[in-house]
Amino acid sequence: MSLKEMTNEQLSARVAELSAAYEEIKAKGLKLDMSRGKPGADQLDLTMELLDSVNPRTGYKTKAGFDVRNYGLVDGIPEAKELFAEVFELKPEQVIVCGNSSLNLMFDYISMAYSHGVGGCPPWSAQGSVKFICPVPGYDRHFAVTEFFGIEMVTVPMTAEGPDMDEVERLASDPSFKGIWCVPMYSNPSGITYSDEVVRRLAAMKCAPDFRIIWDNAYCLHHLNADAPDKLLNLYTEAEKSGNGNRVVTVASTSKVSFPGAGVAAIAGSPETVEQIKKRMSIQTIGHDKINMLRHTRYFENLAGLKEHMKLHAAVLRPKFAAVLDCLQERLGGKDAGQWNTPRGGYFVAVDLMEGCAAETVRMLAEAGVVMTPAGATYPHGNDPKDSNLRIAPTFPPAEELETAMELFCVCAELVCAKKLLG
Repeated sequence: MSLKEMTNEQLSARVAELSAAYEEIKAKGLKLDMSRGKPGADQLDLTMELLDSVNPRTGYKTKAGFDVRNYGLVDGIPEAKELFAEVFELKPEQVIVCGNSSLNLMFDYISMAYSHGVGGCPPWSAQGSVKFICPVPGYDRHFAVTEFFGIEMVTVPMTAEGPDMDEVERLASDPSFKGIWCVPMYSNPSGITYSDEVVRRLAAMKCAPDFRIIWDNAYCLHHLNADAPDKLLNLYTEAEKSGNGNRVVTVASTSKVSFPGAGVAAIAGSPETVEQIKKRMSIQTIGHDKINMLRHTRYFENLAGLKEHMKLHAAVLRPKFAAVLDCLQERLGGKDAGQWNTPRGGYFVAVDLMEGCAAETVRMLAEAGVVMTPAGATYPHGNDPKDSNLRIAPTFPPAEELETAMELFCVCAELVCAKKLLG
């Protein structure tokens, strides 16, 4: 029965019932962490043989004979550039392969634009008011980077197709706007893949010459059903058609493919973009971990190898996502307490509770021993104006812990919503 259709007497009875269930679960002394989208141990175990792919028996040289134990190749070994070029659907010379963190690459690029400028334009820091477009709900670490540099963040809502492009185009026409954050495939947290129309409009829209689309394609390989994956149009190819190739800055990593703490990340763009990044990097570093690059390229070999490996991840993750969605439907379906997406890939399930209920739900979960991503984290400055959006990360807990955590989540969510309706 919908909570909104209940009488006050029925709501009071339901609150009492849910409160008893909450106290019963709370007494178990849970210590569960669902705060971030981390691979579980069962996923990390899938790639352990990678660690032995570079050793005295296999040798330490690239196909061209370069010894990866030494200095050099600031933009990465050729094999790694070729692998990421396949992933990005670009040319190897458009790719720079670095350490393990794509977030690091995005931070460094924003820092470069802020202090030295991009596209032949003055530094962002010298241009007065500087703003960034932030589709919401979105990725909290993107927002943290722009906040760090004091860049004003202006939100636009996400739709089923991607960001609201009418609003994006309106904002981008103002030259004080310098970029937009995008997680274009299985977006964090809503699981949306941008439609072809959204990609084309981003590529062709009118904006400042130093406006940059930070194309964080973190989940481009993370399909839950490899036989029917989402398709994402190539933004760079579309931007080139309009002479806007410089506005596209693409990043990705193997953090959730191999090891989050020891993966490989890459950044790509136009020849001009790559040249500017390499010039800065040649001062910043002698080079990144080329042994690790060689490990990855020997283990995965090519895009086909990556895709086969990701089928193993999908087999681990599908039951976990199913457990979350089944519990939400069974315990909250039809009650008007909230709504949620059914992702086809990525790492999250997004739940929008009744307005004003997210923070209290997270507080109750924490009190009972389940740590969630903070309410509001999917909005700039942690401020969700409706206090409704929550991000569930099903990947890290073992299956039995996940089921317990979701049972508690649904109890807390319904209880908070029922209490709100009671006033």
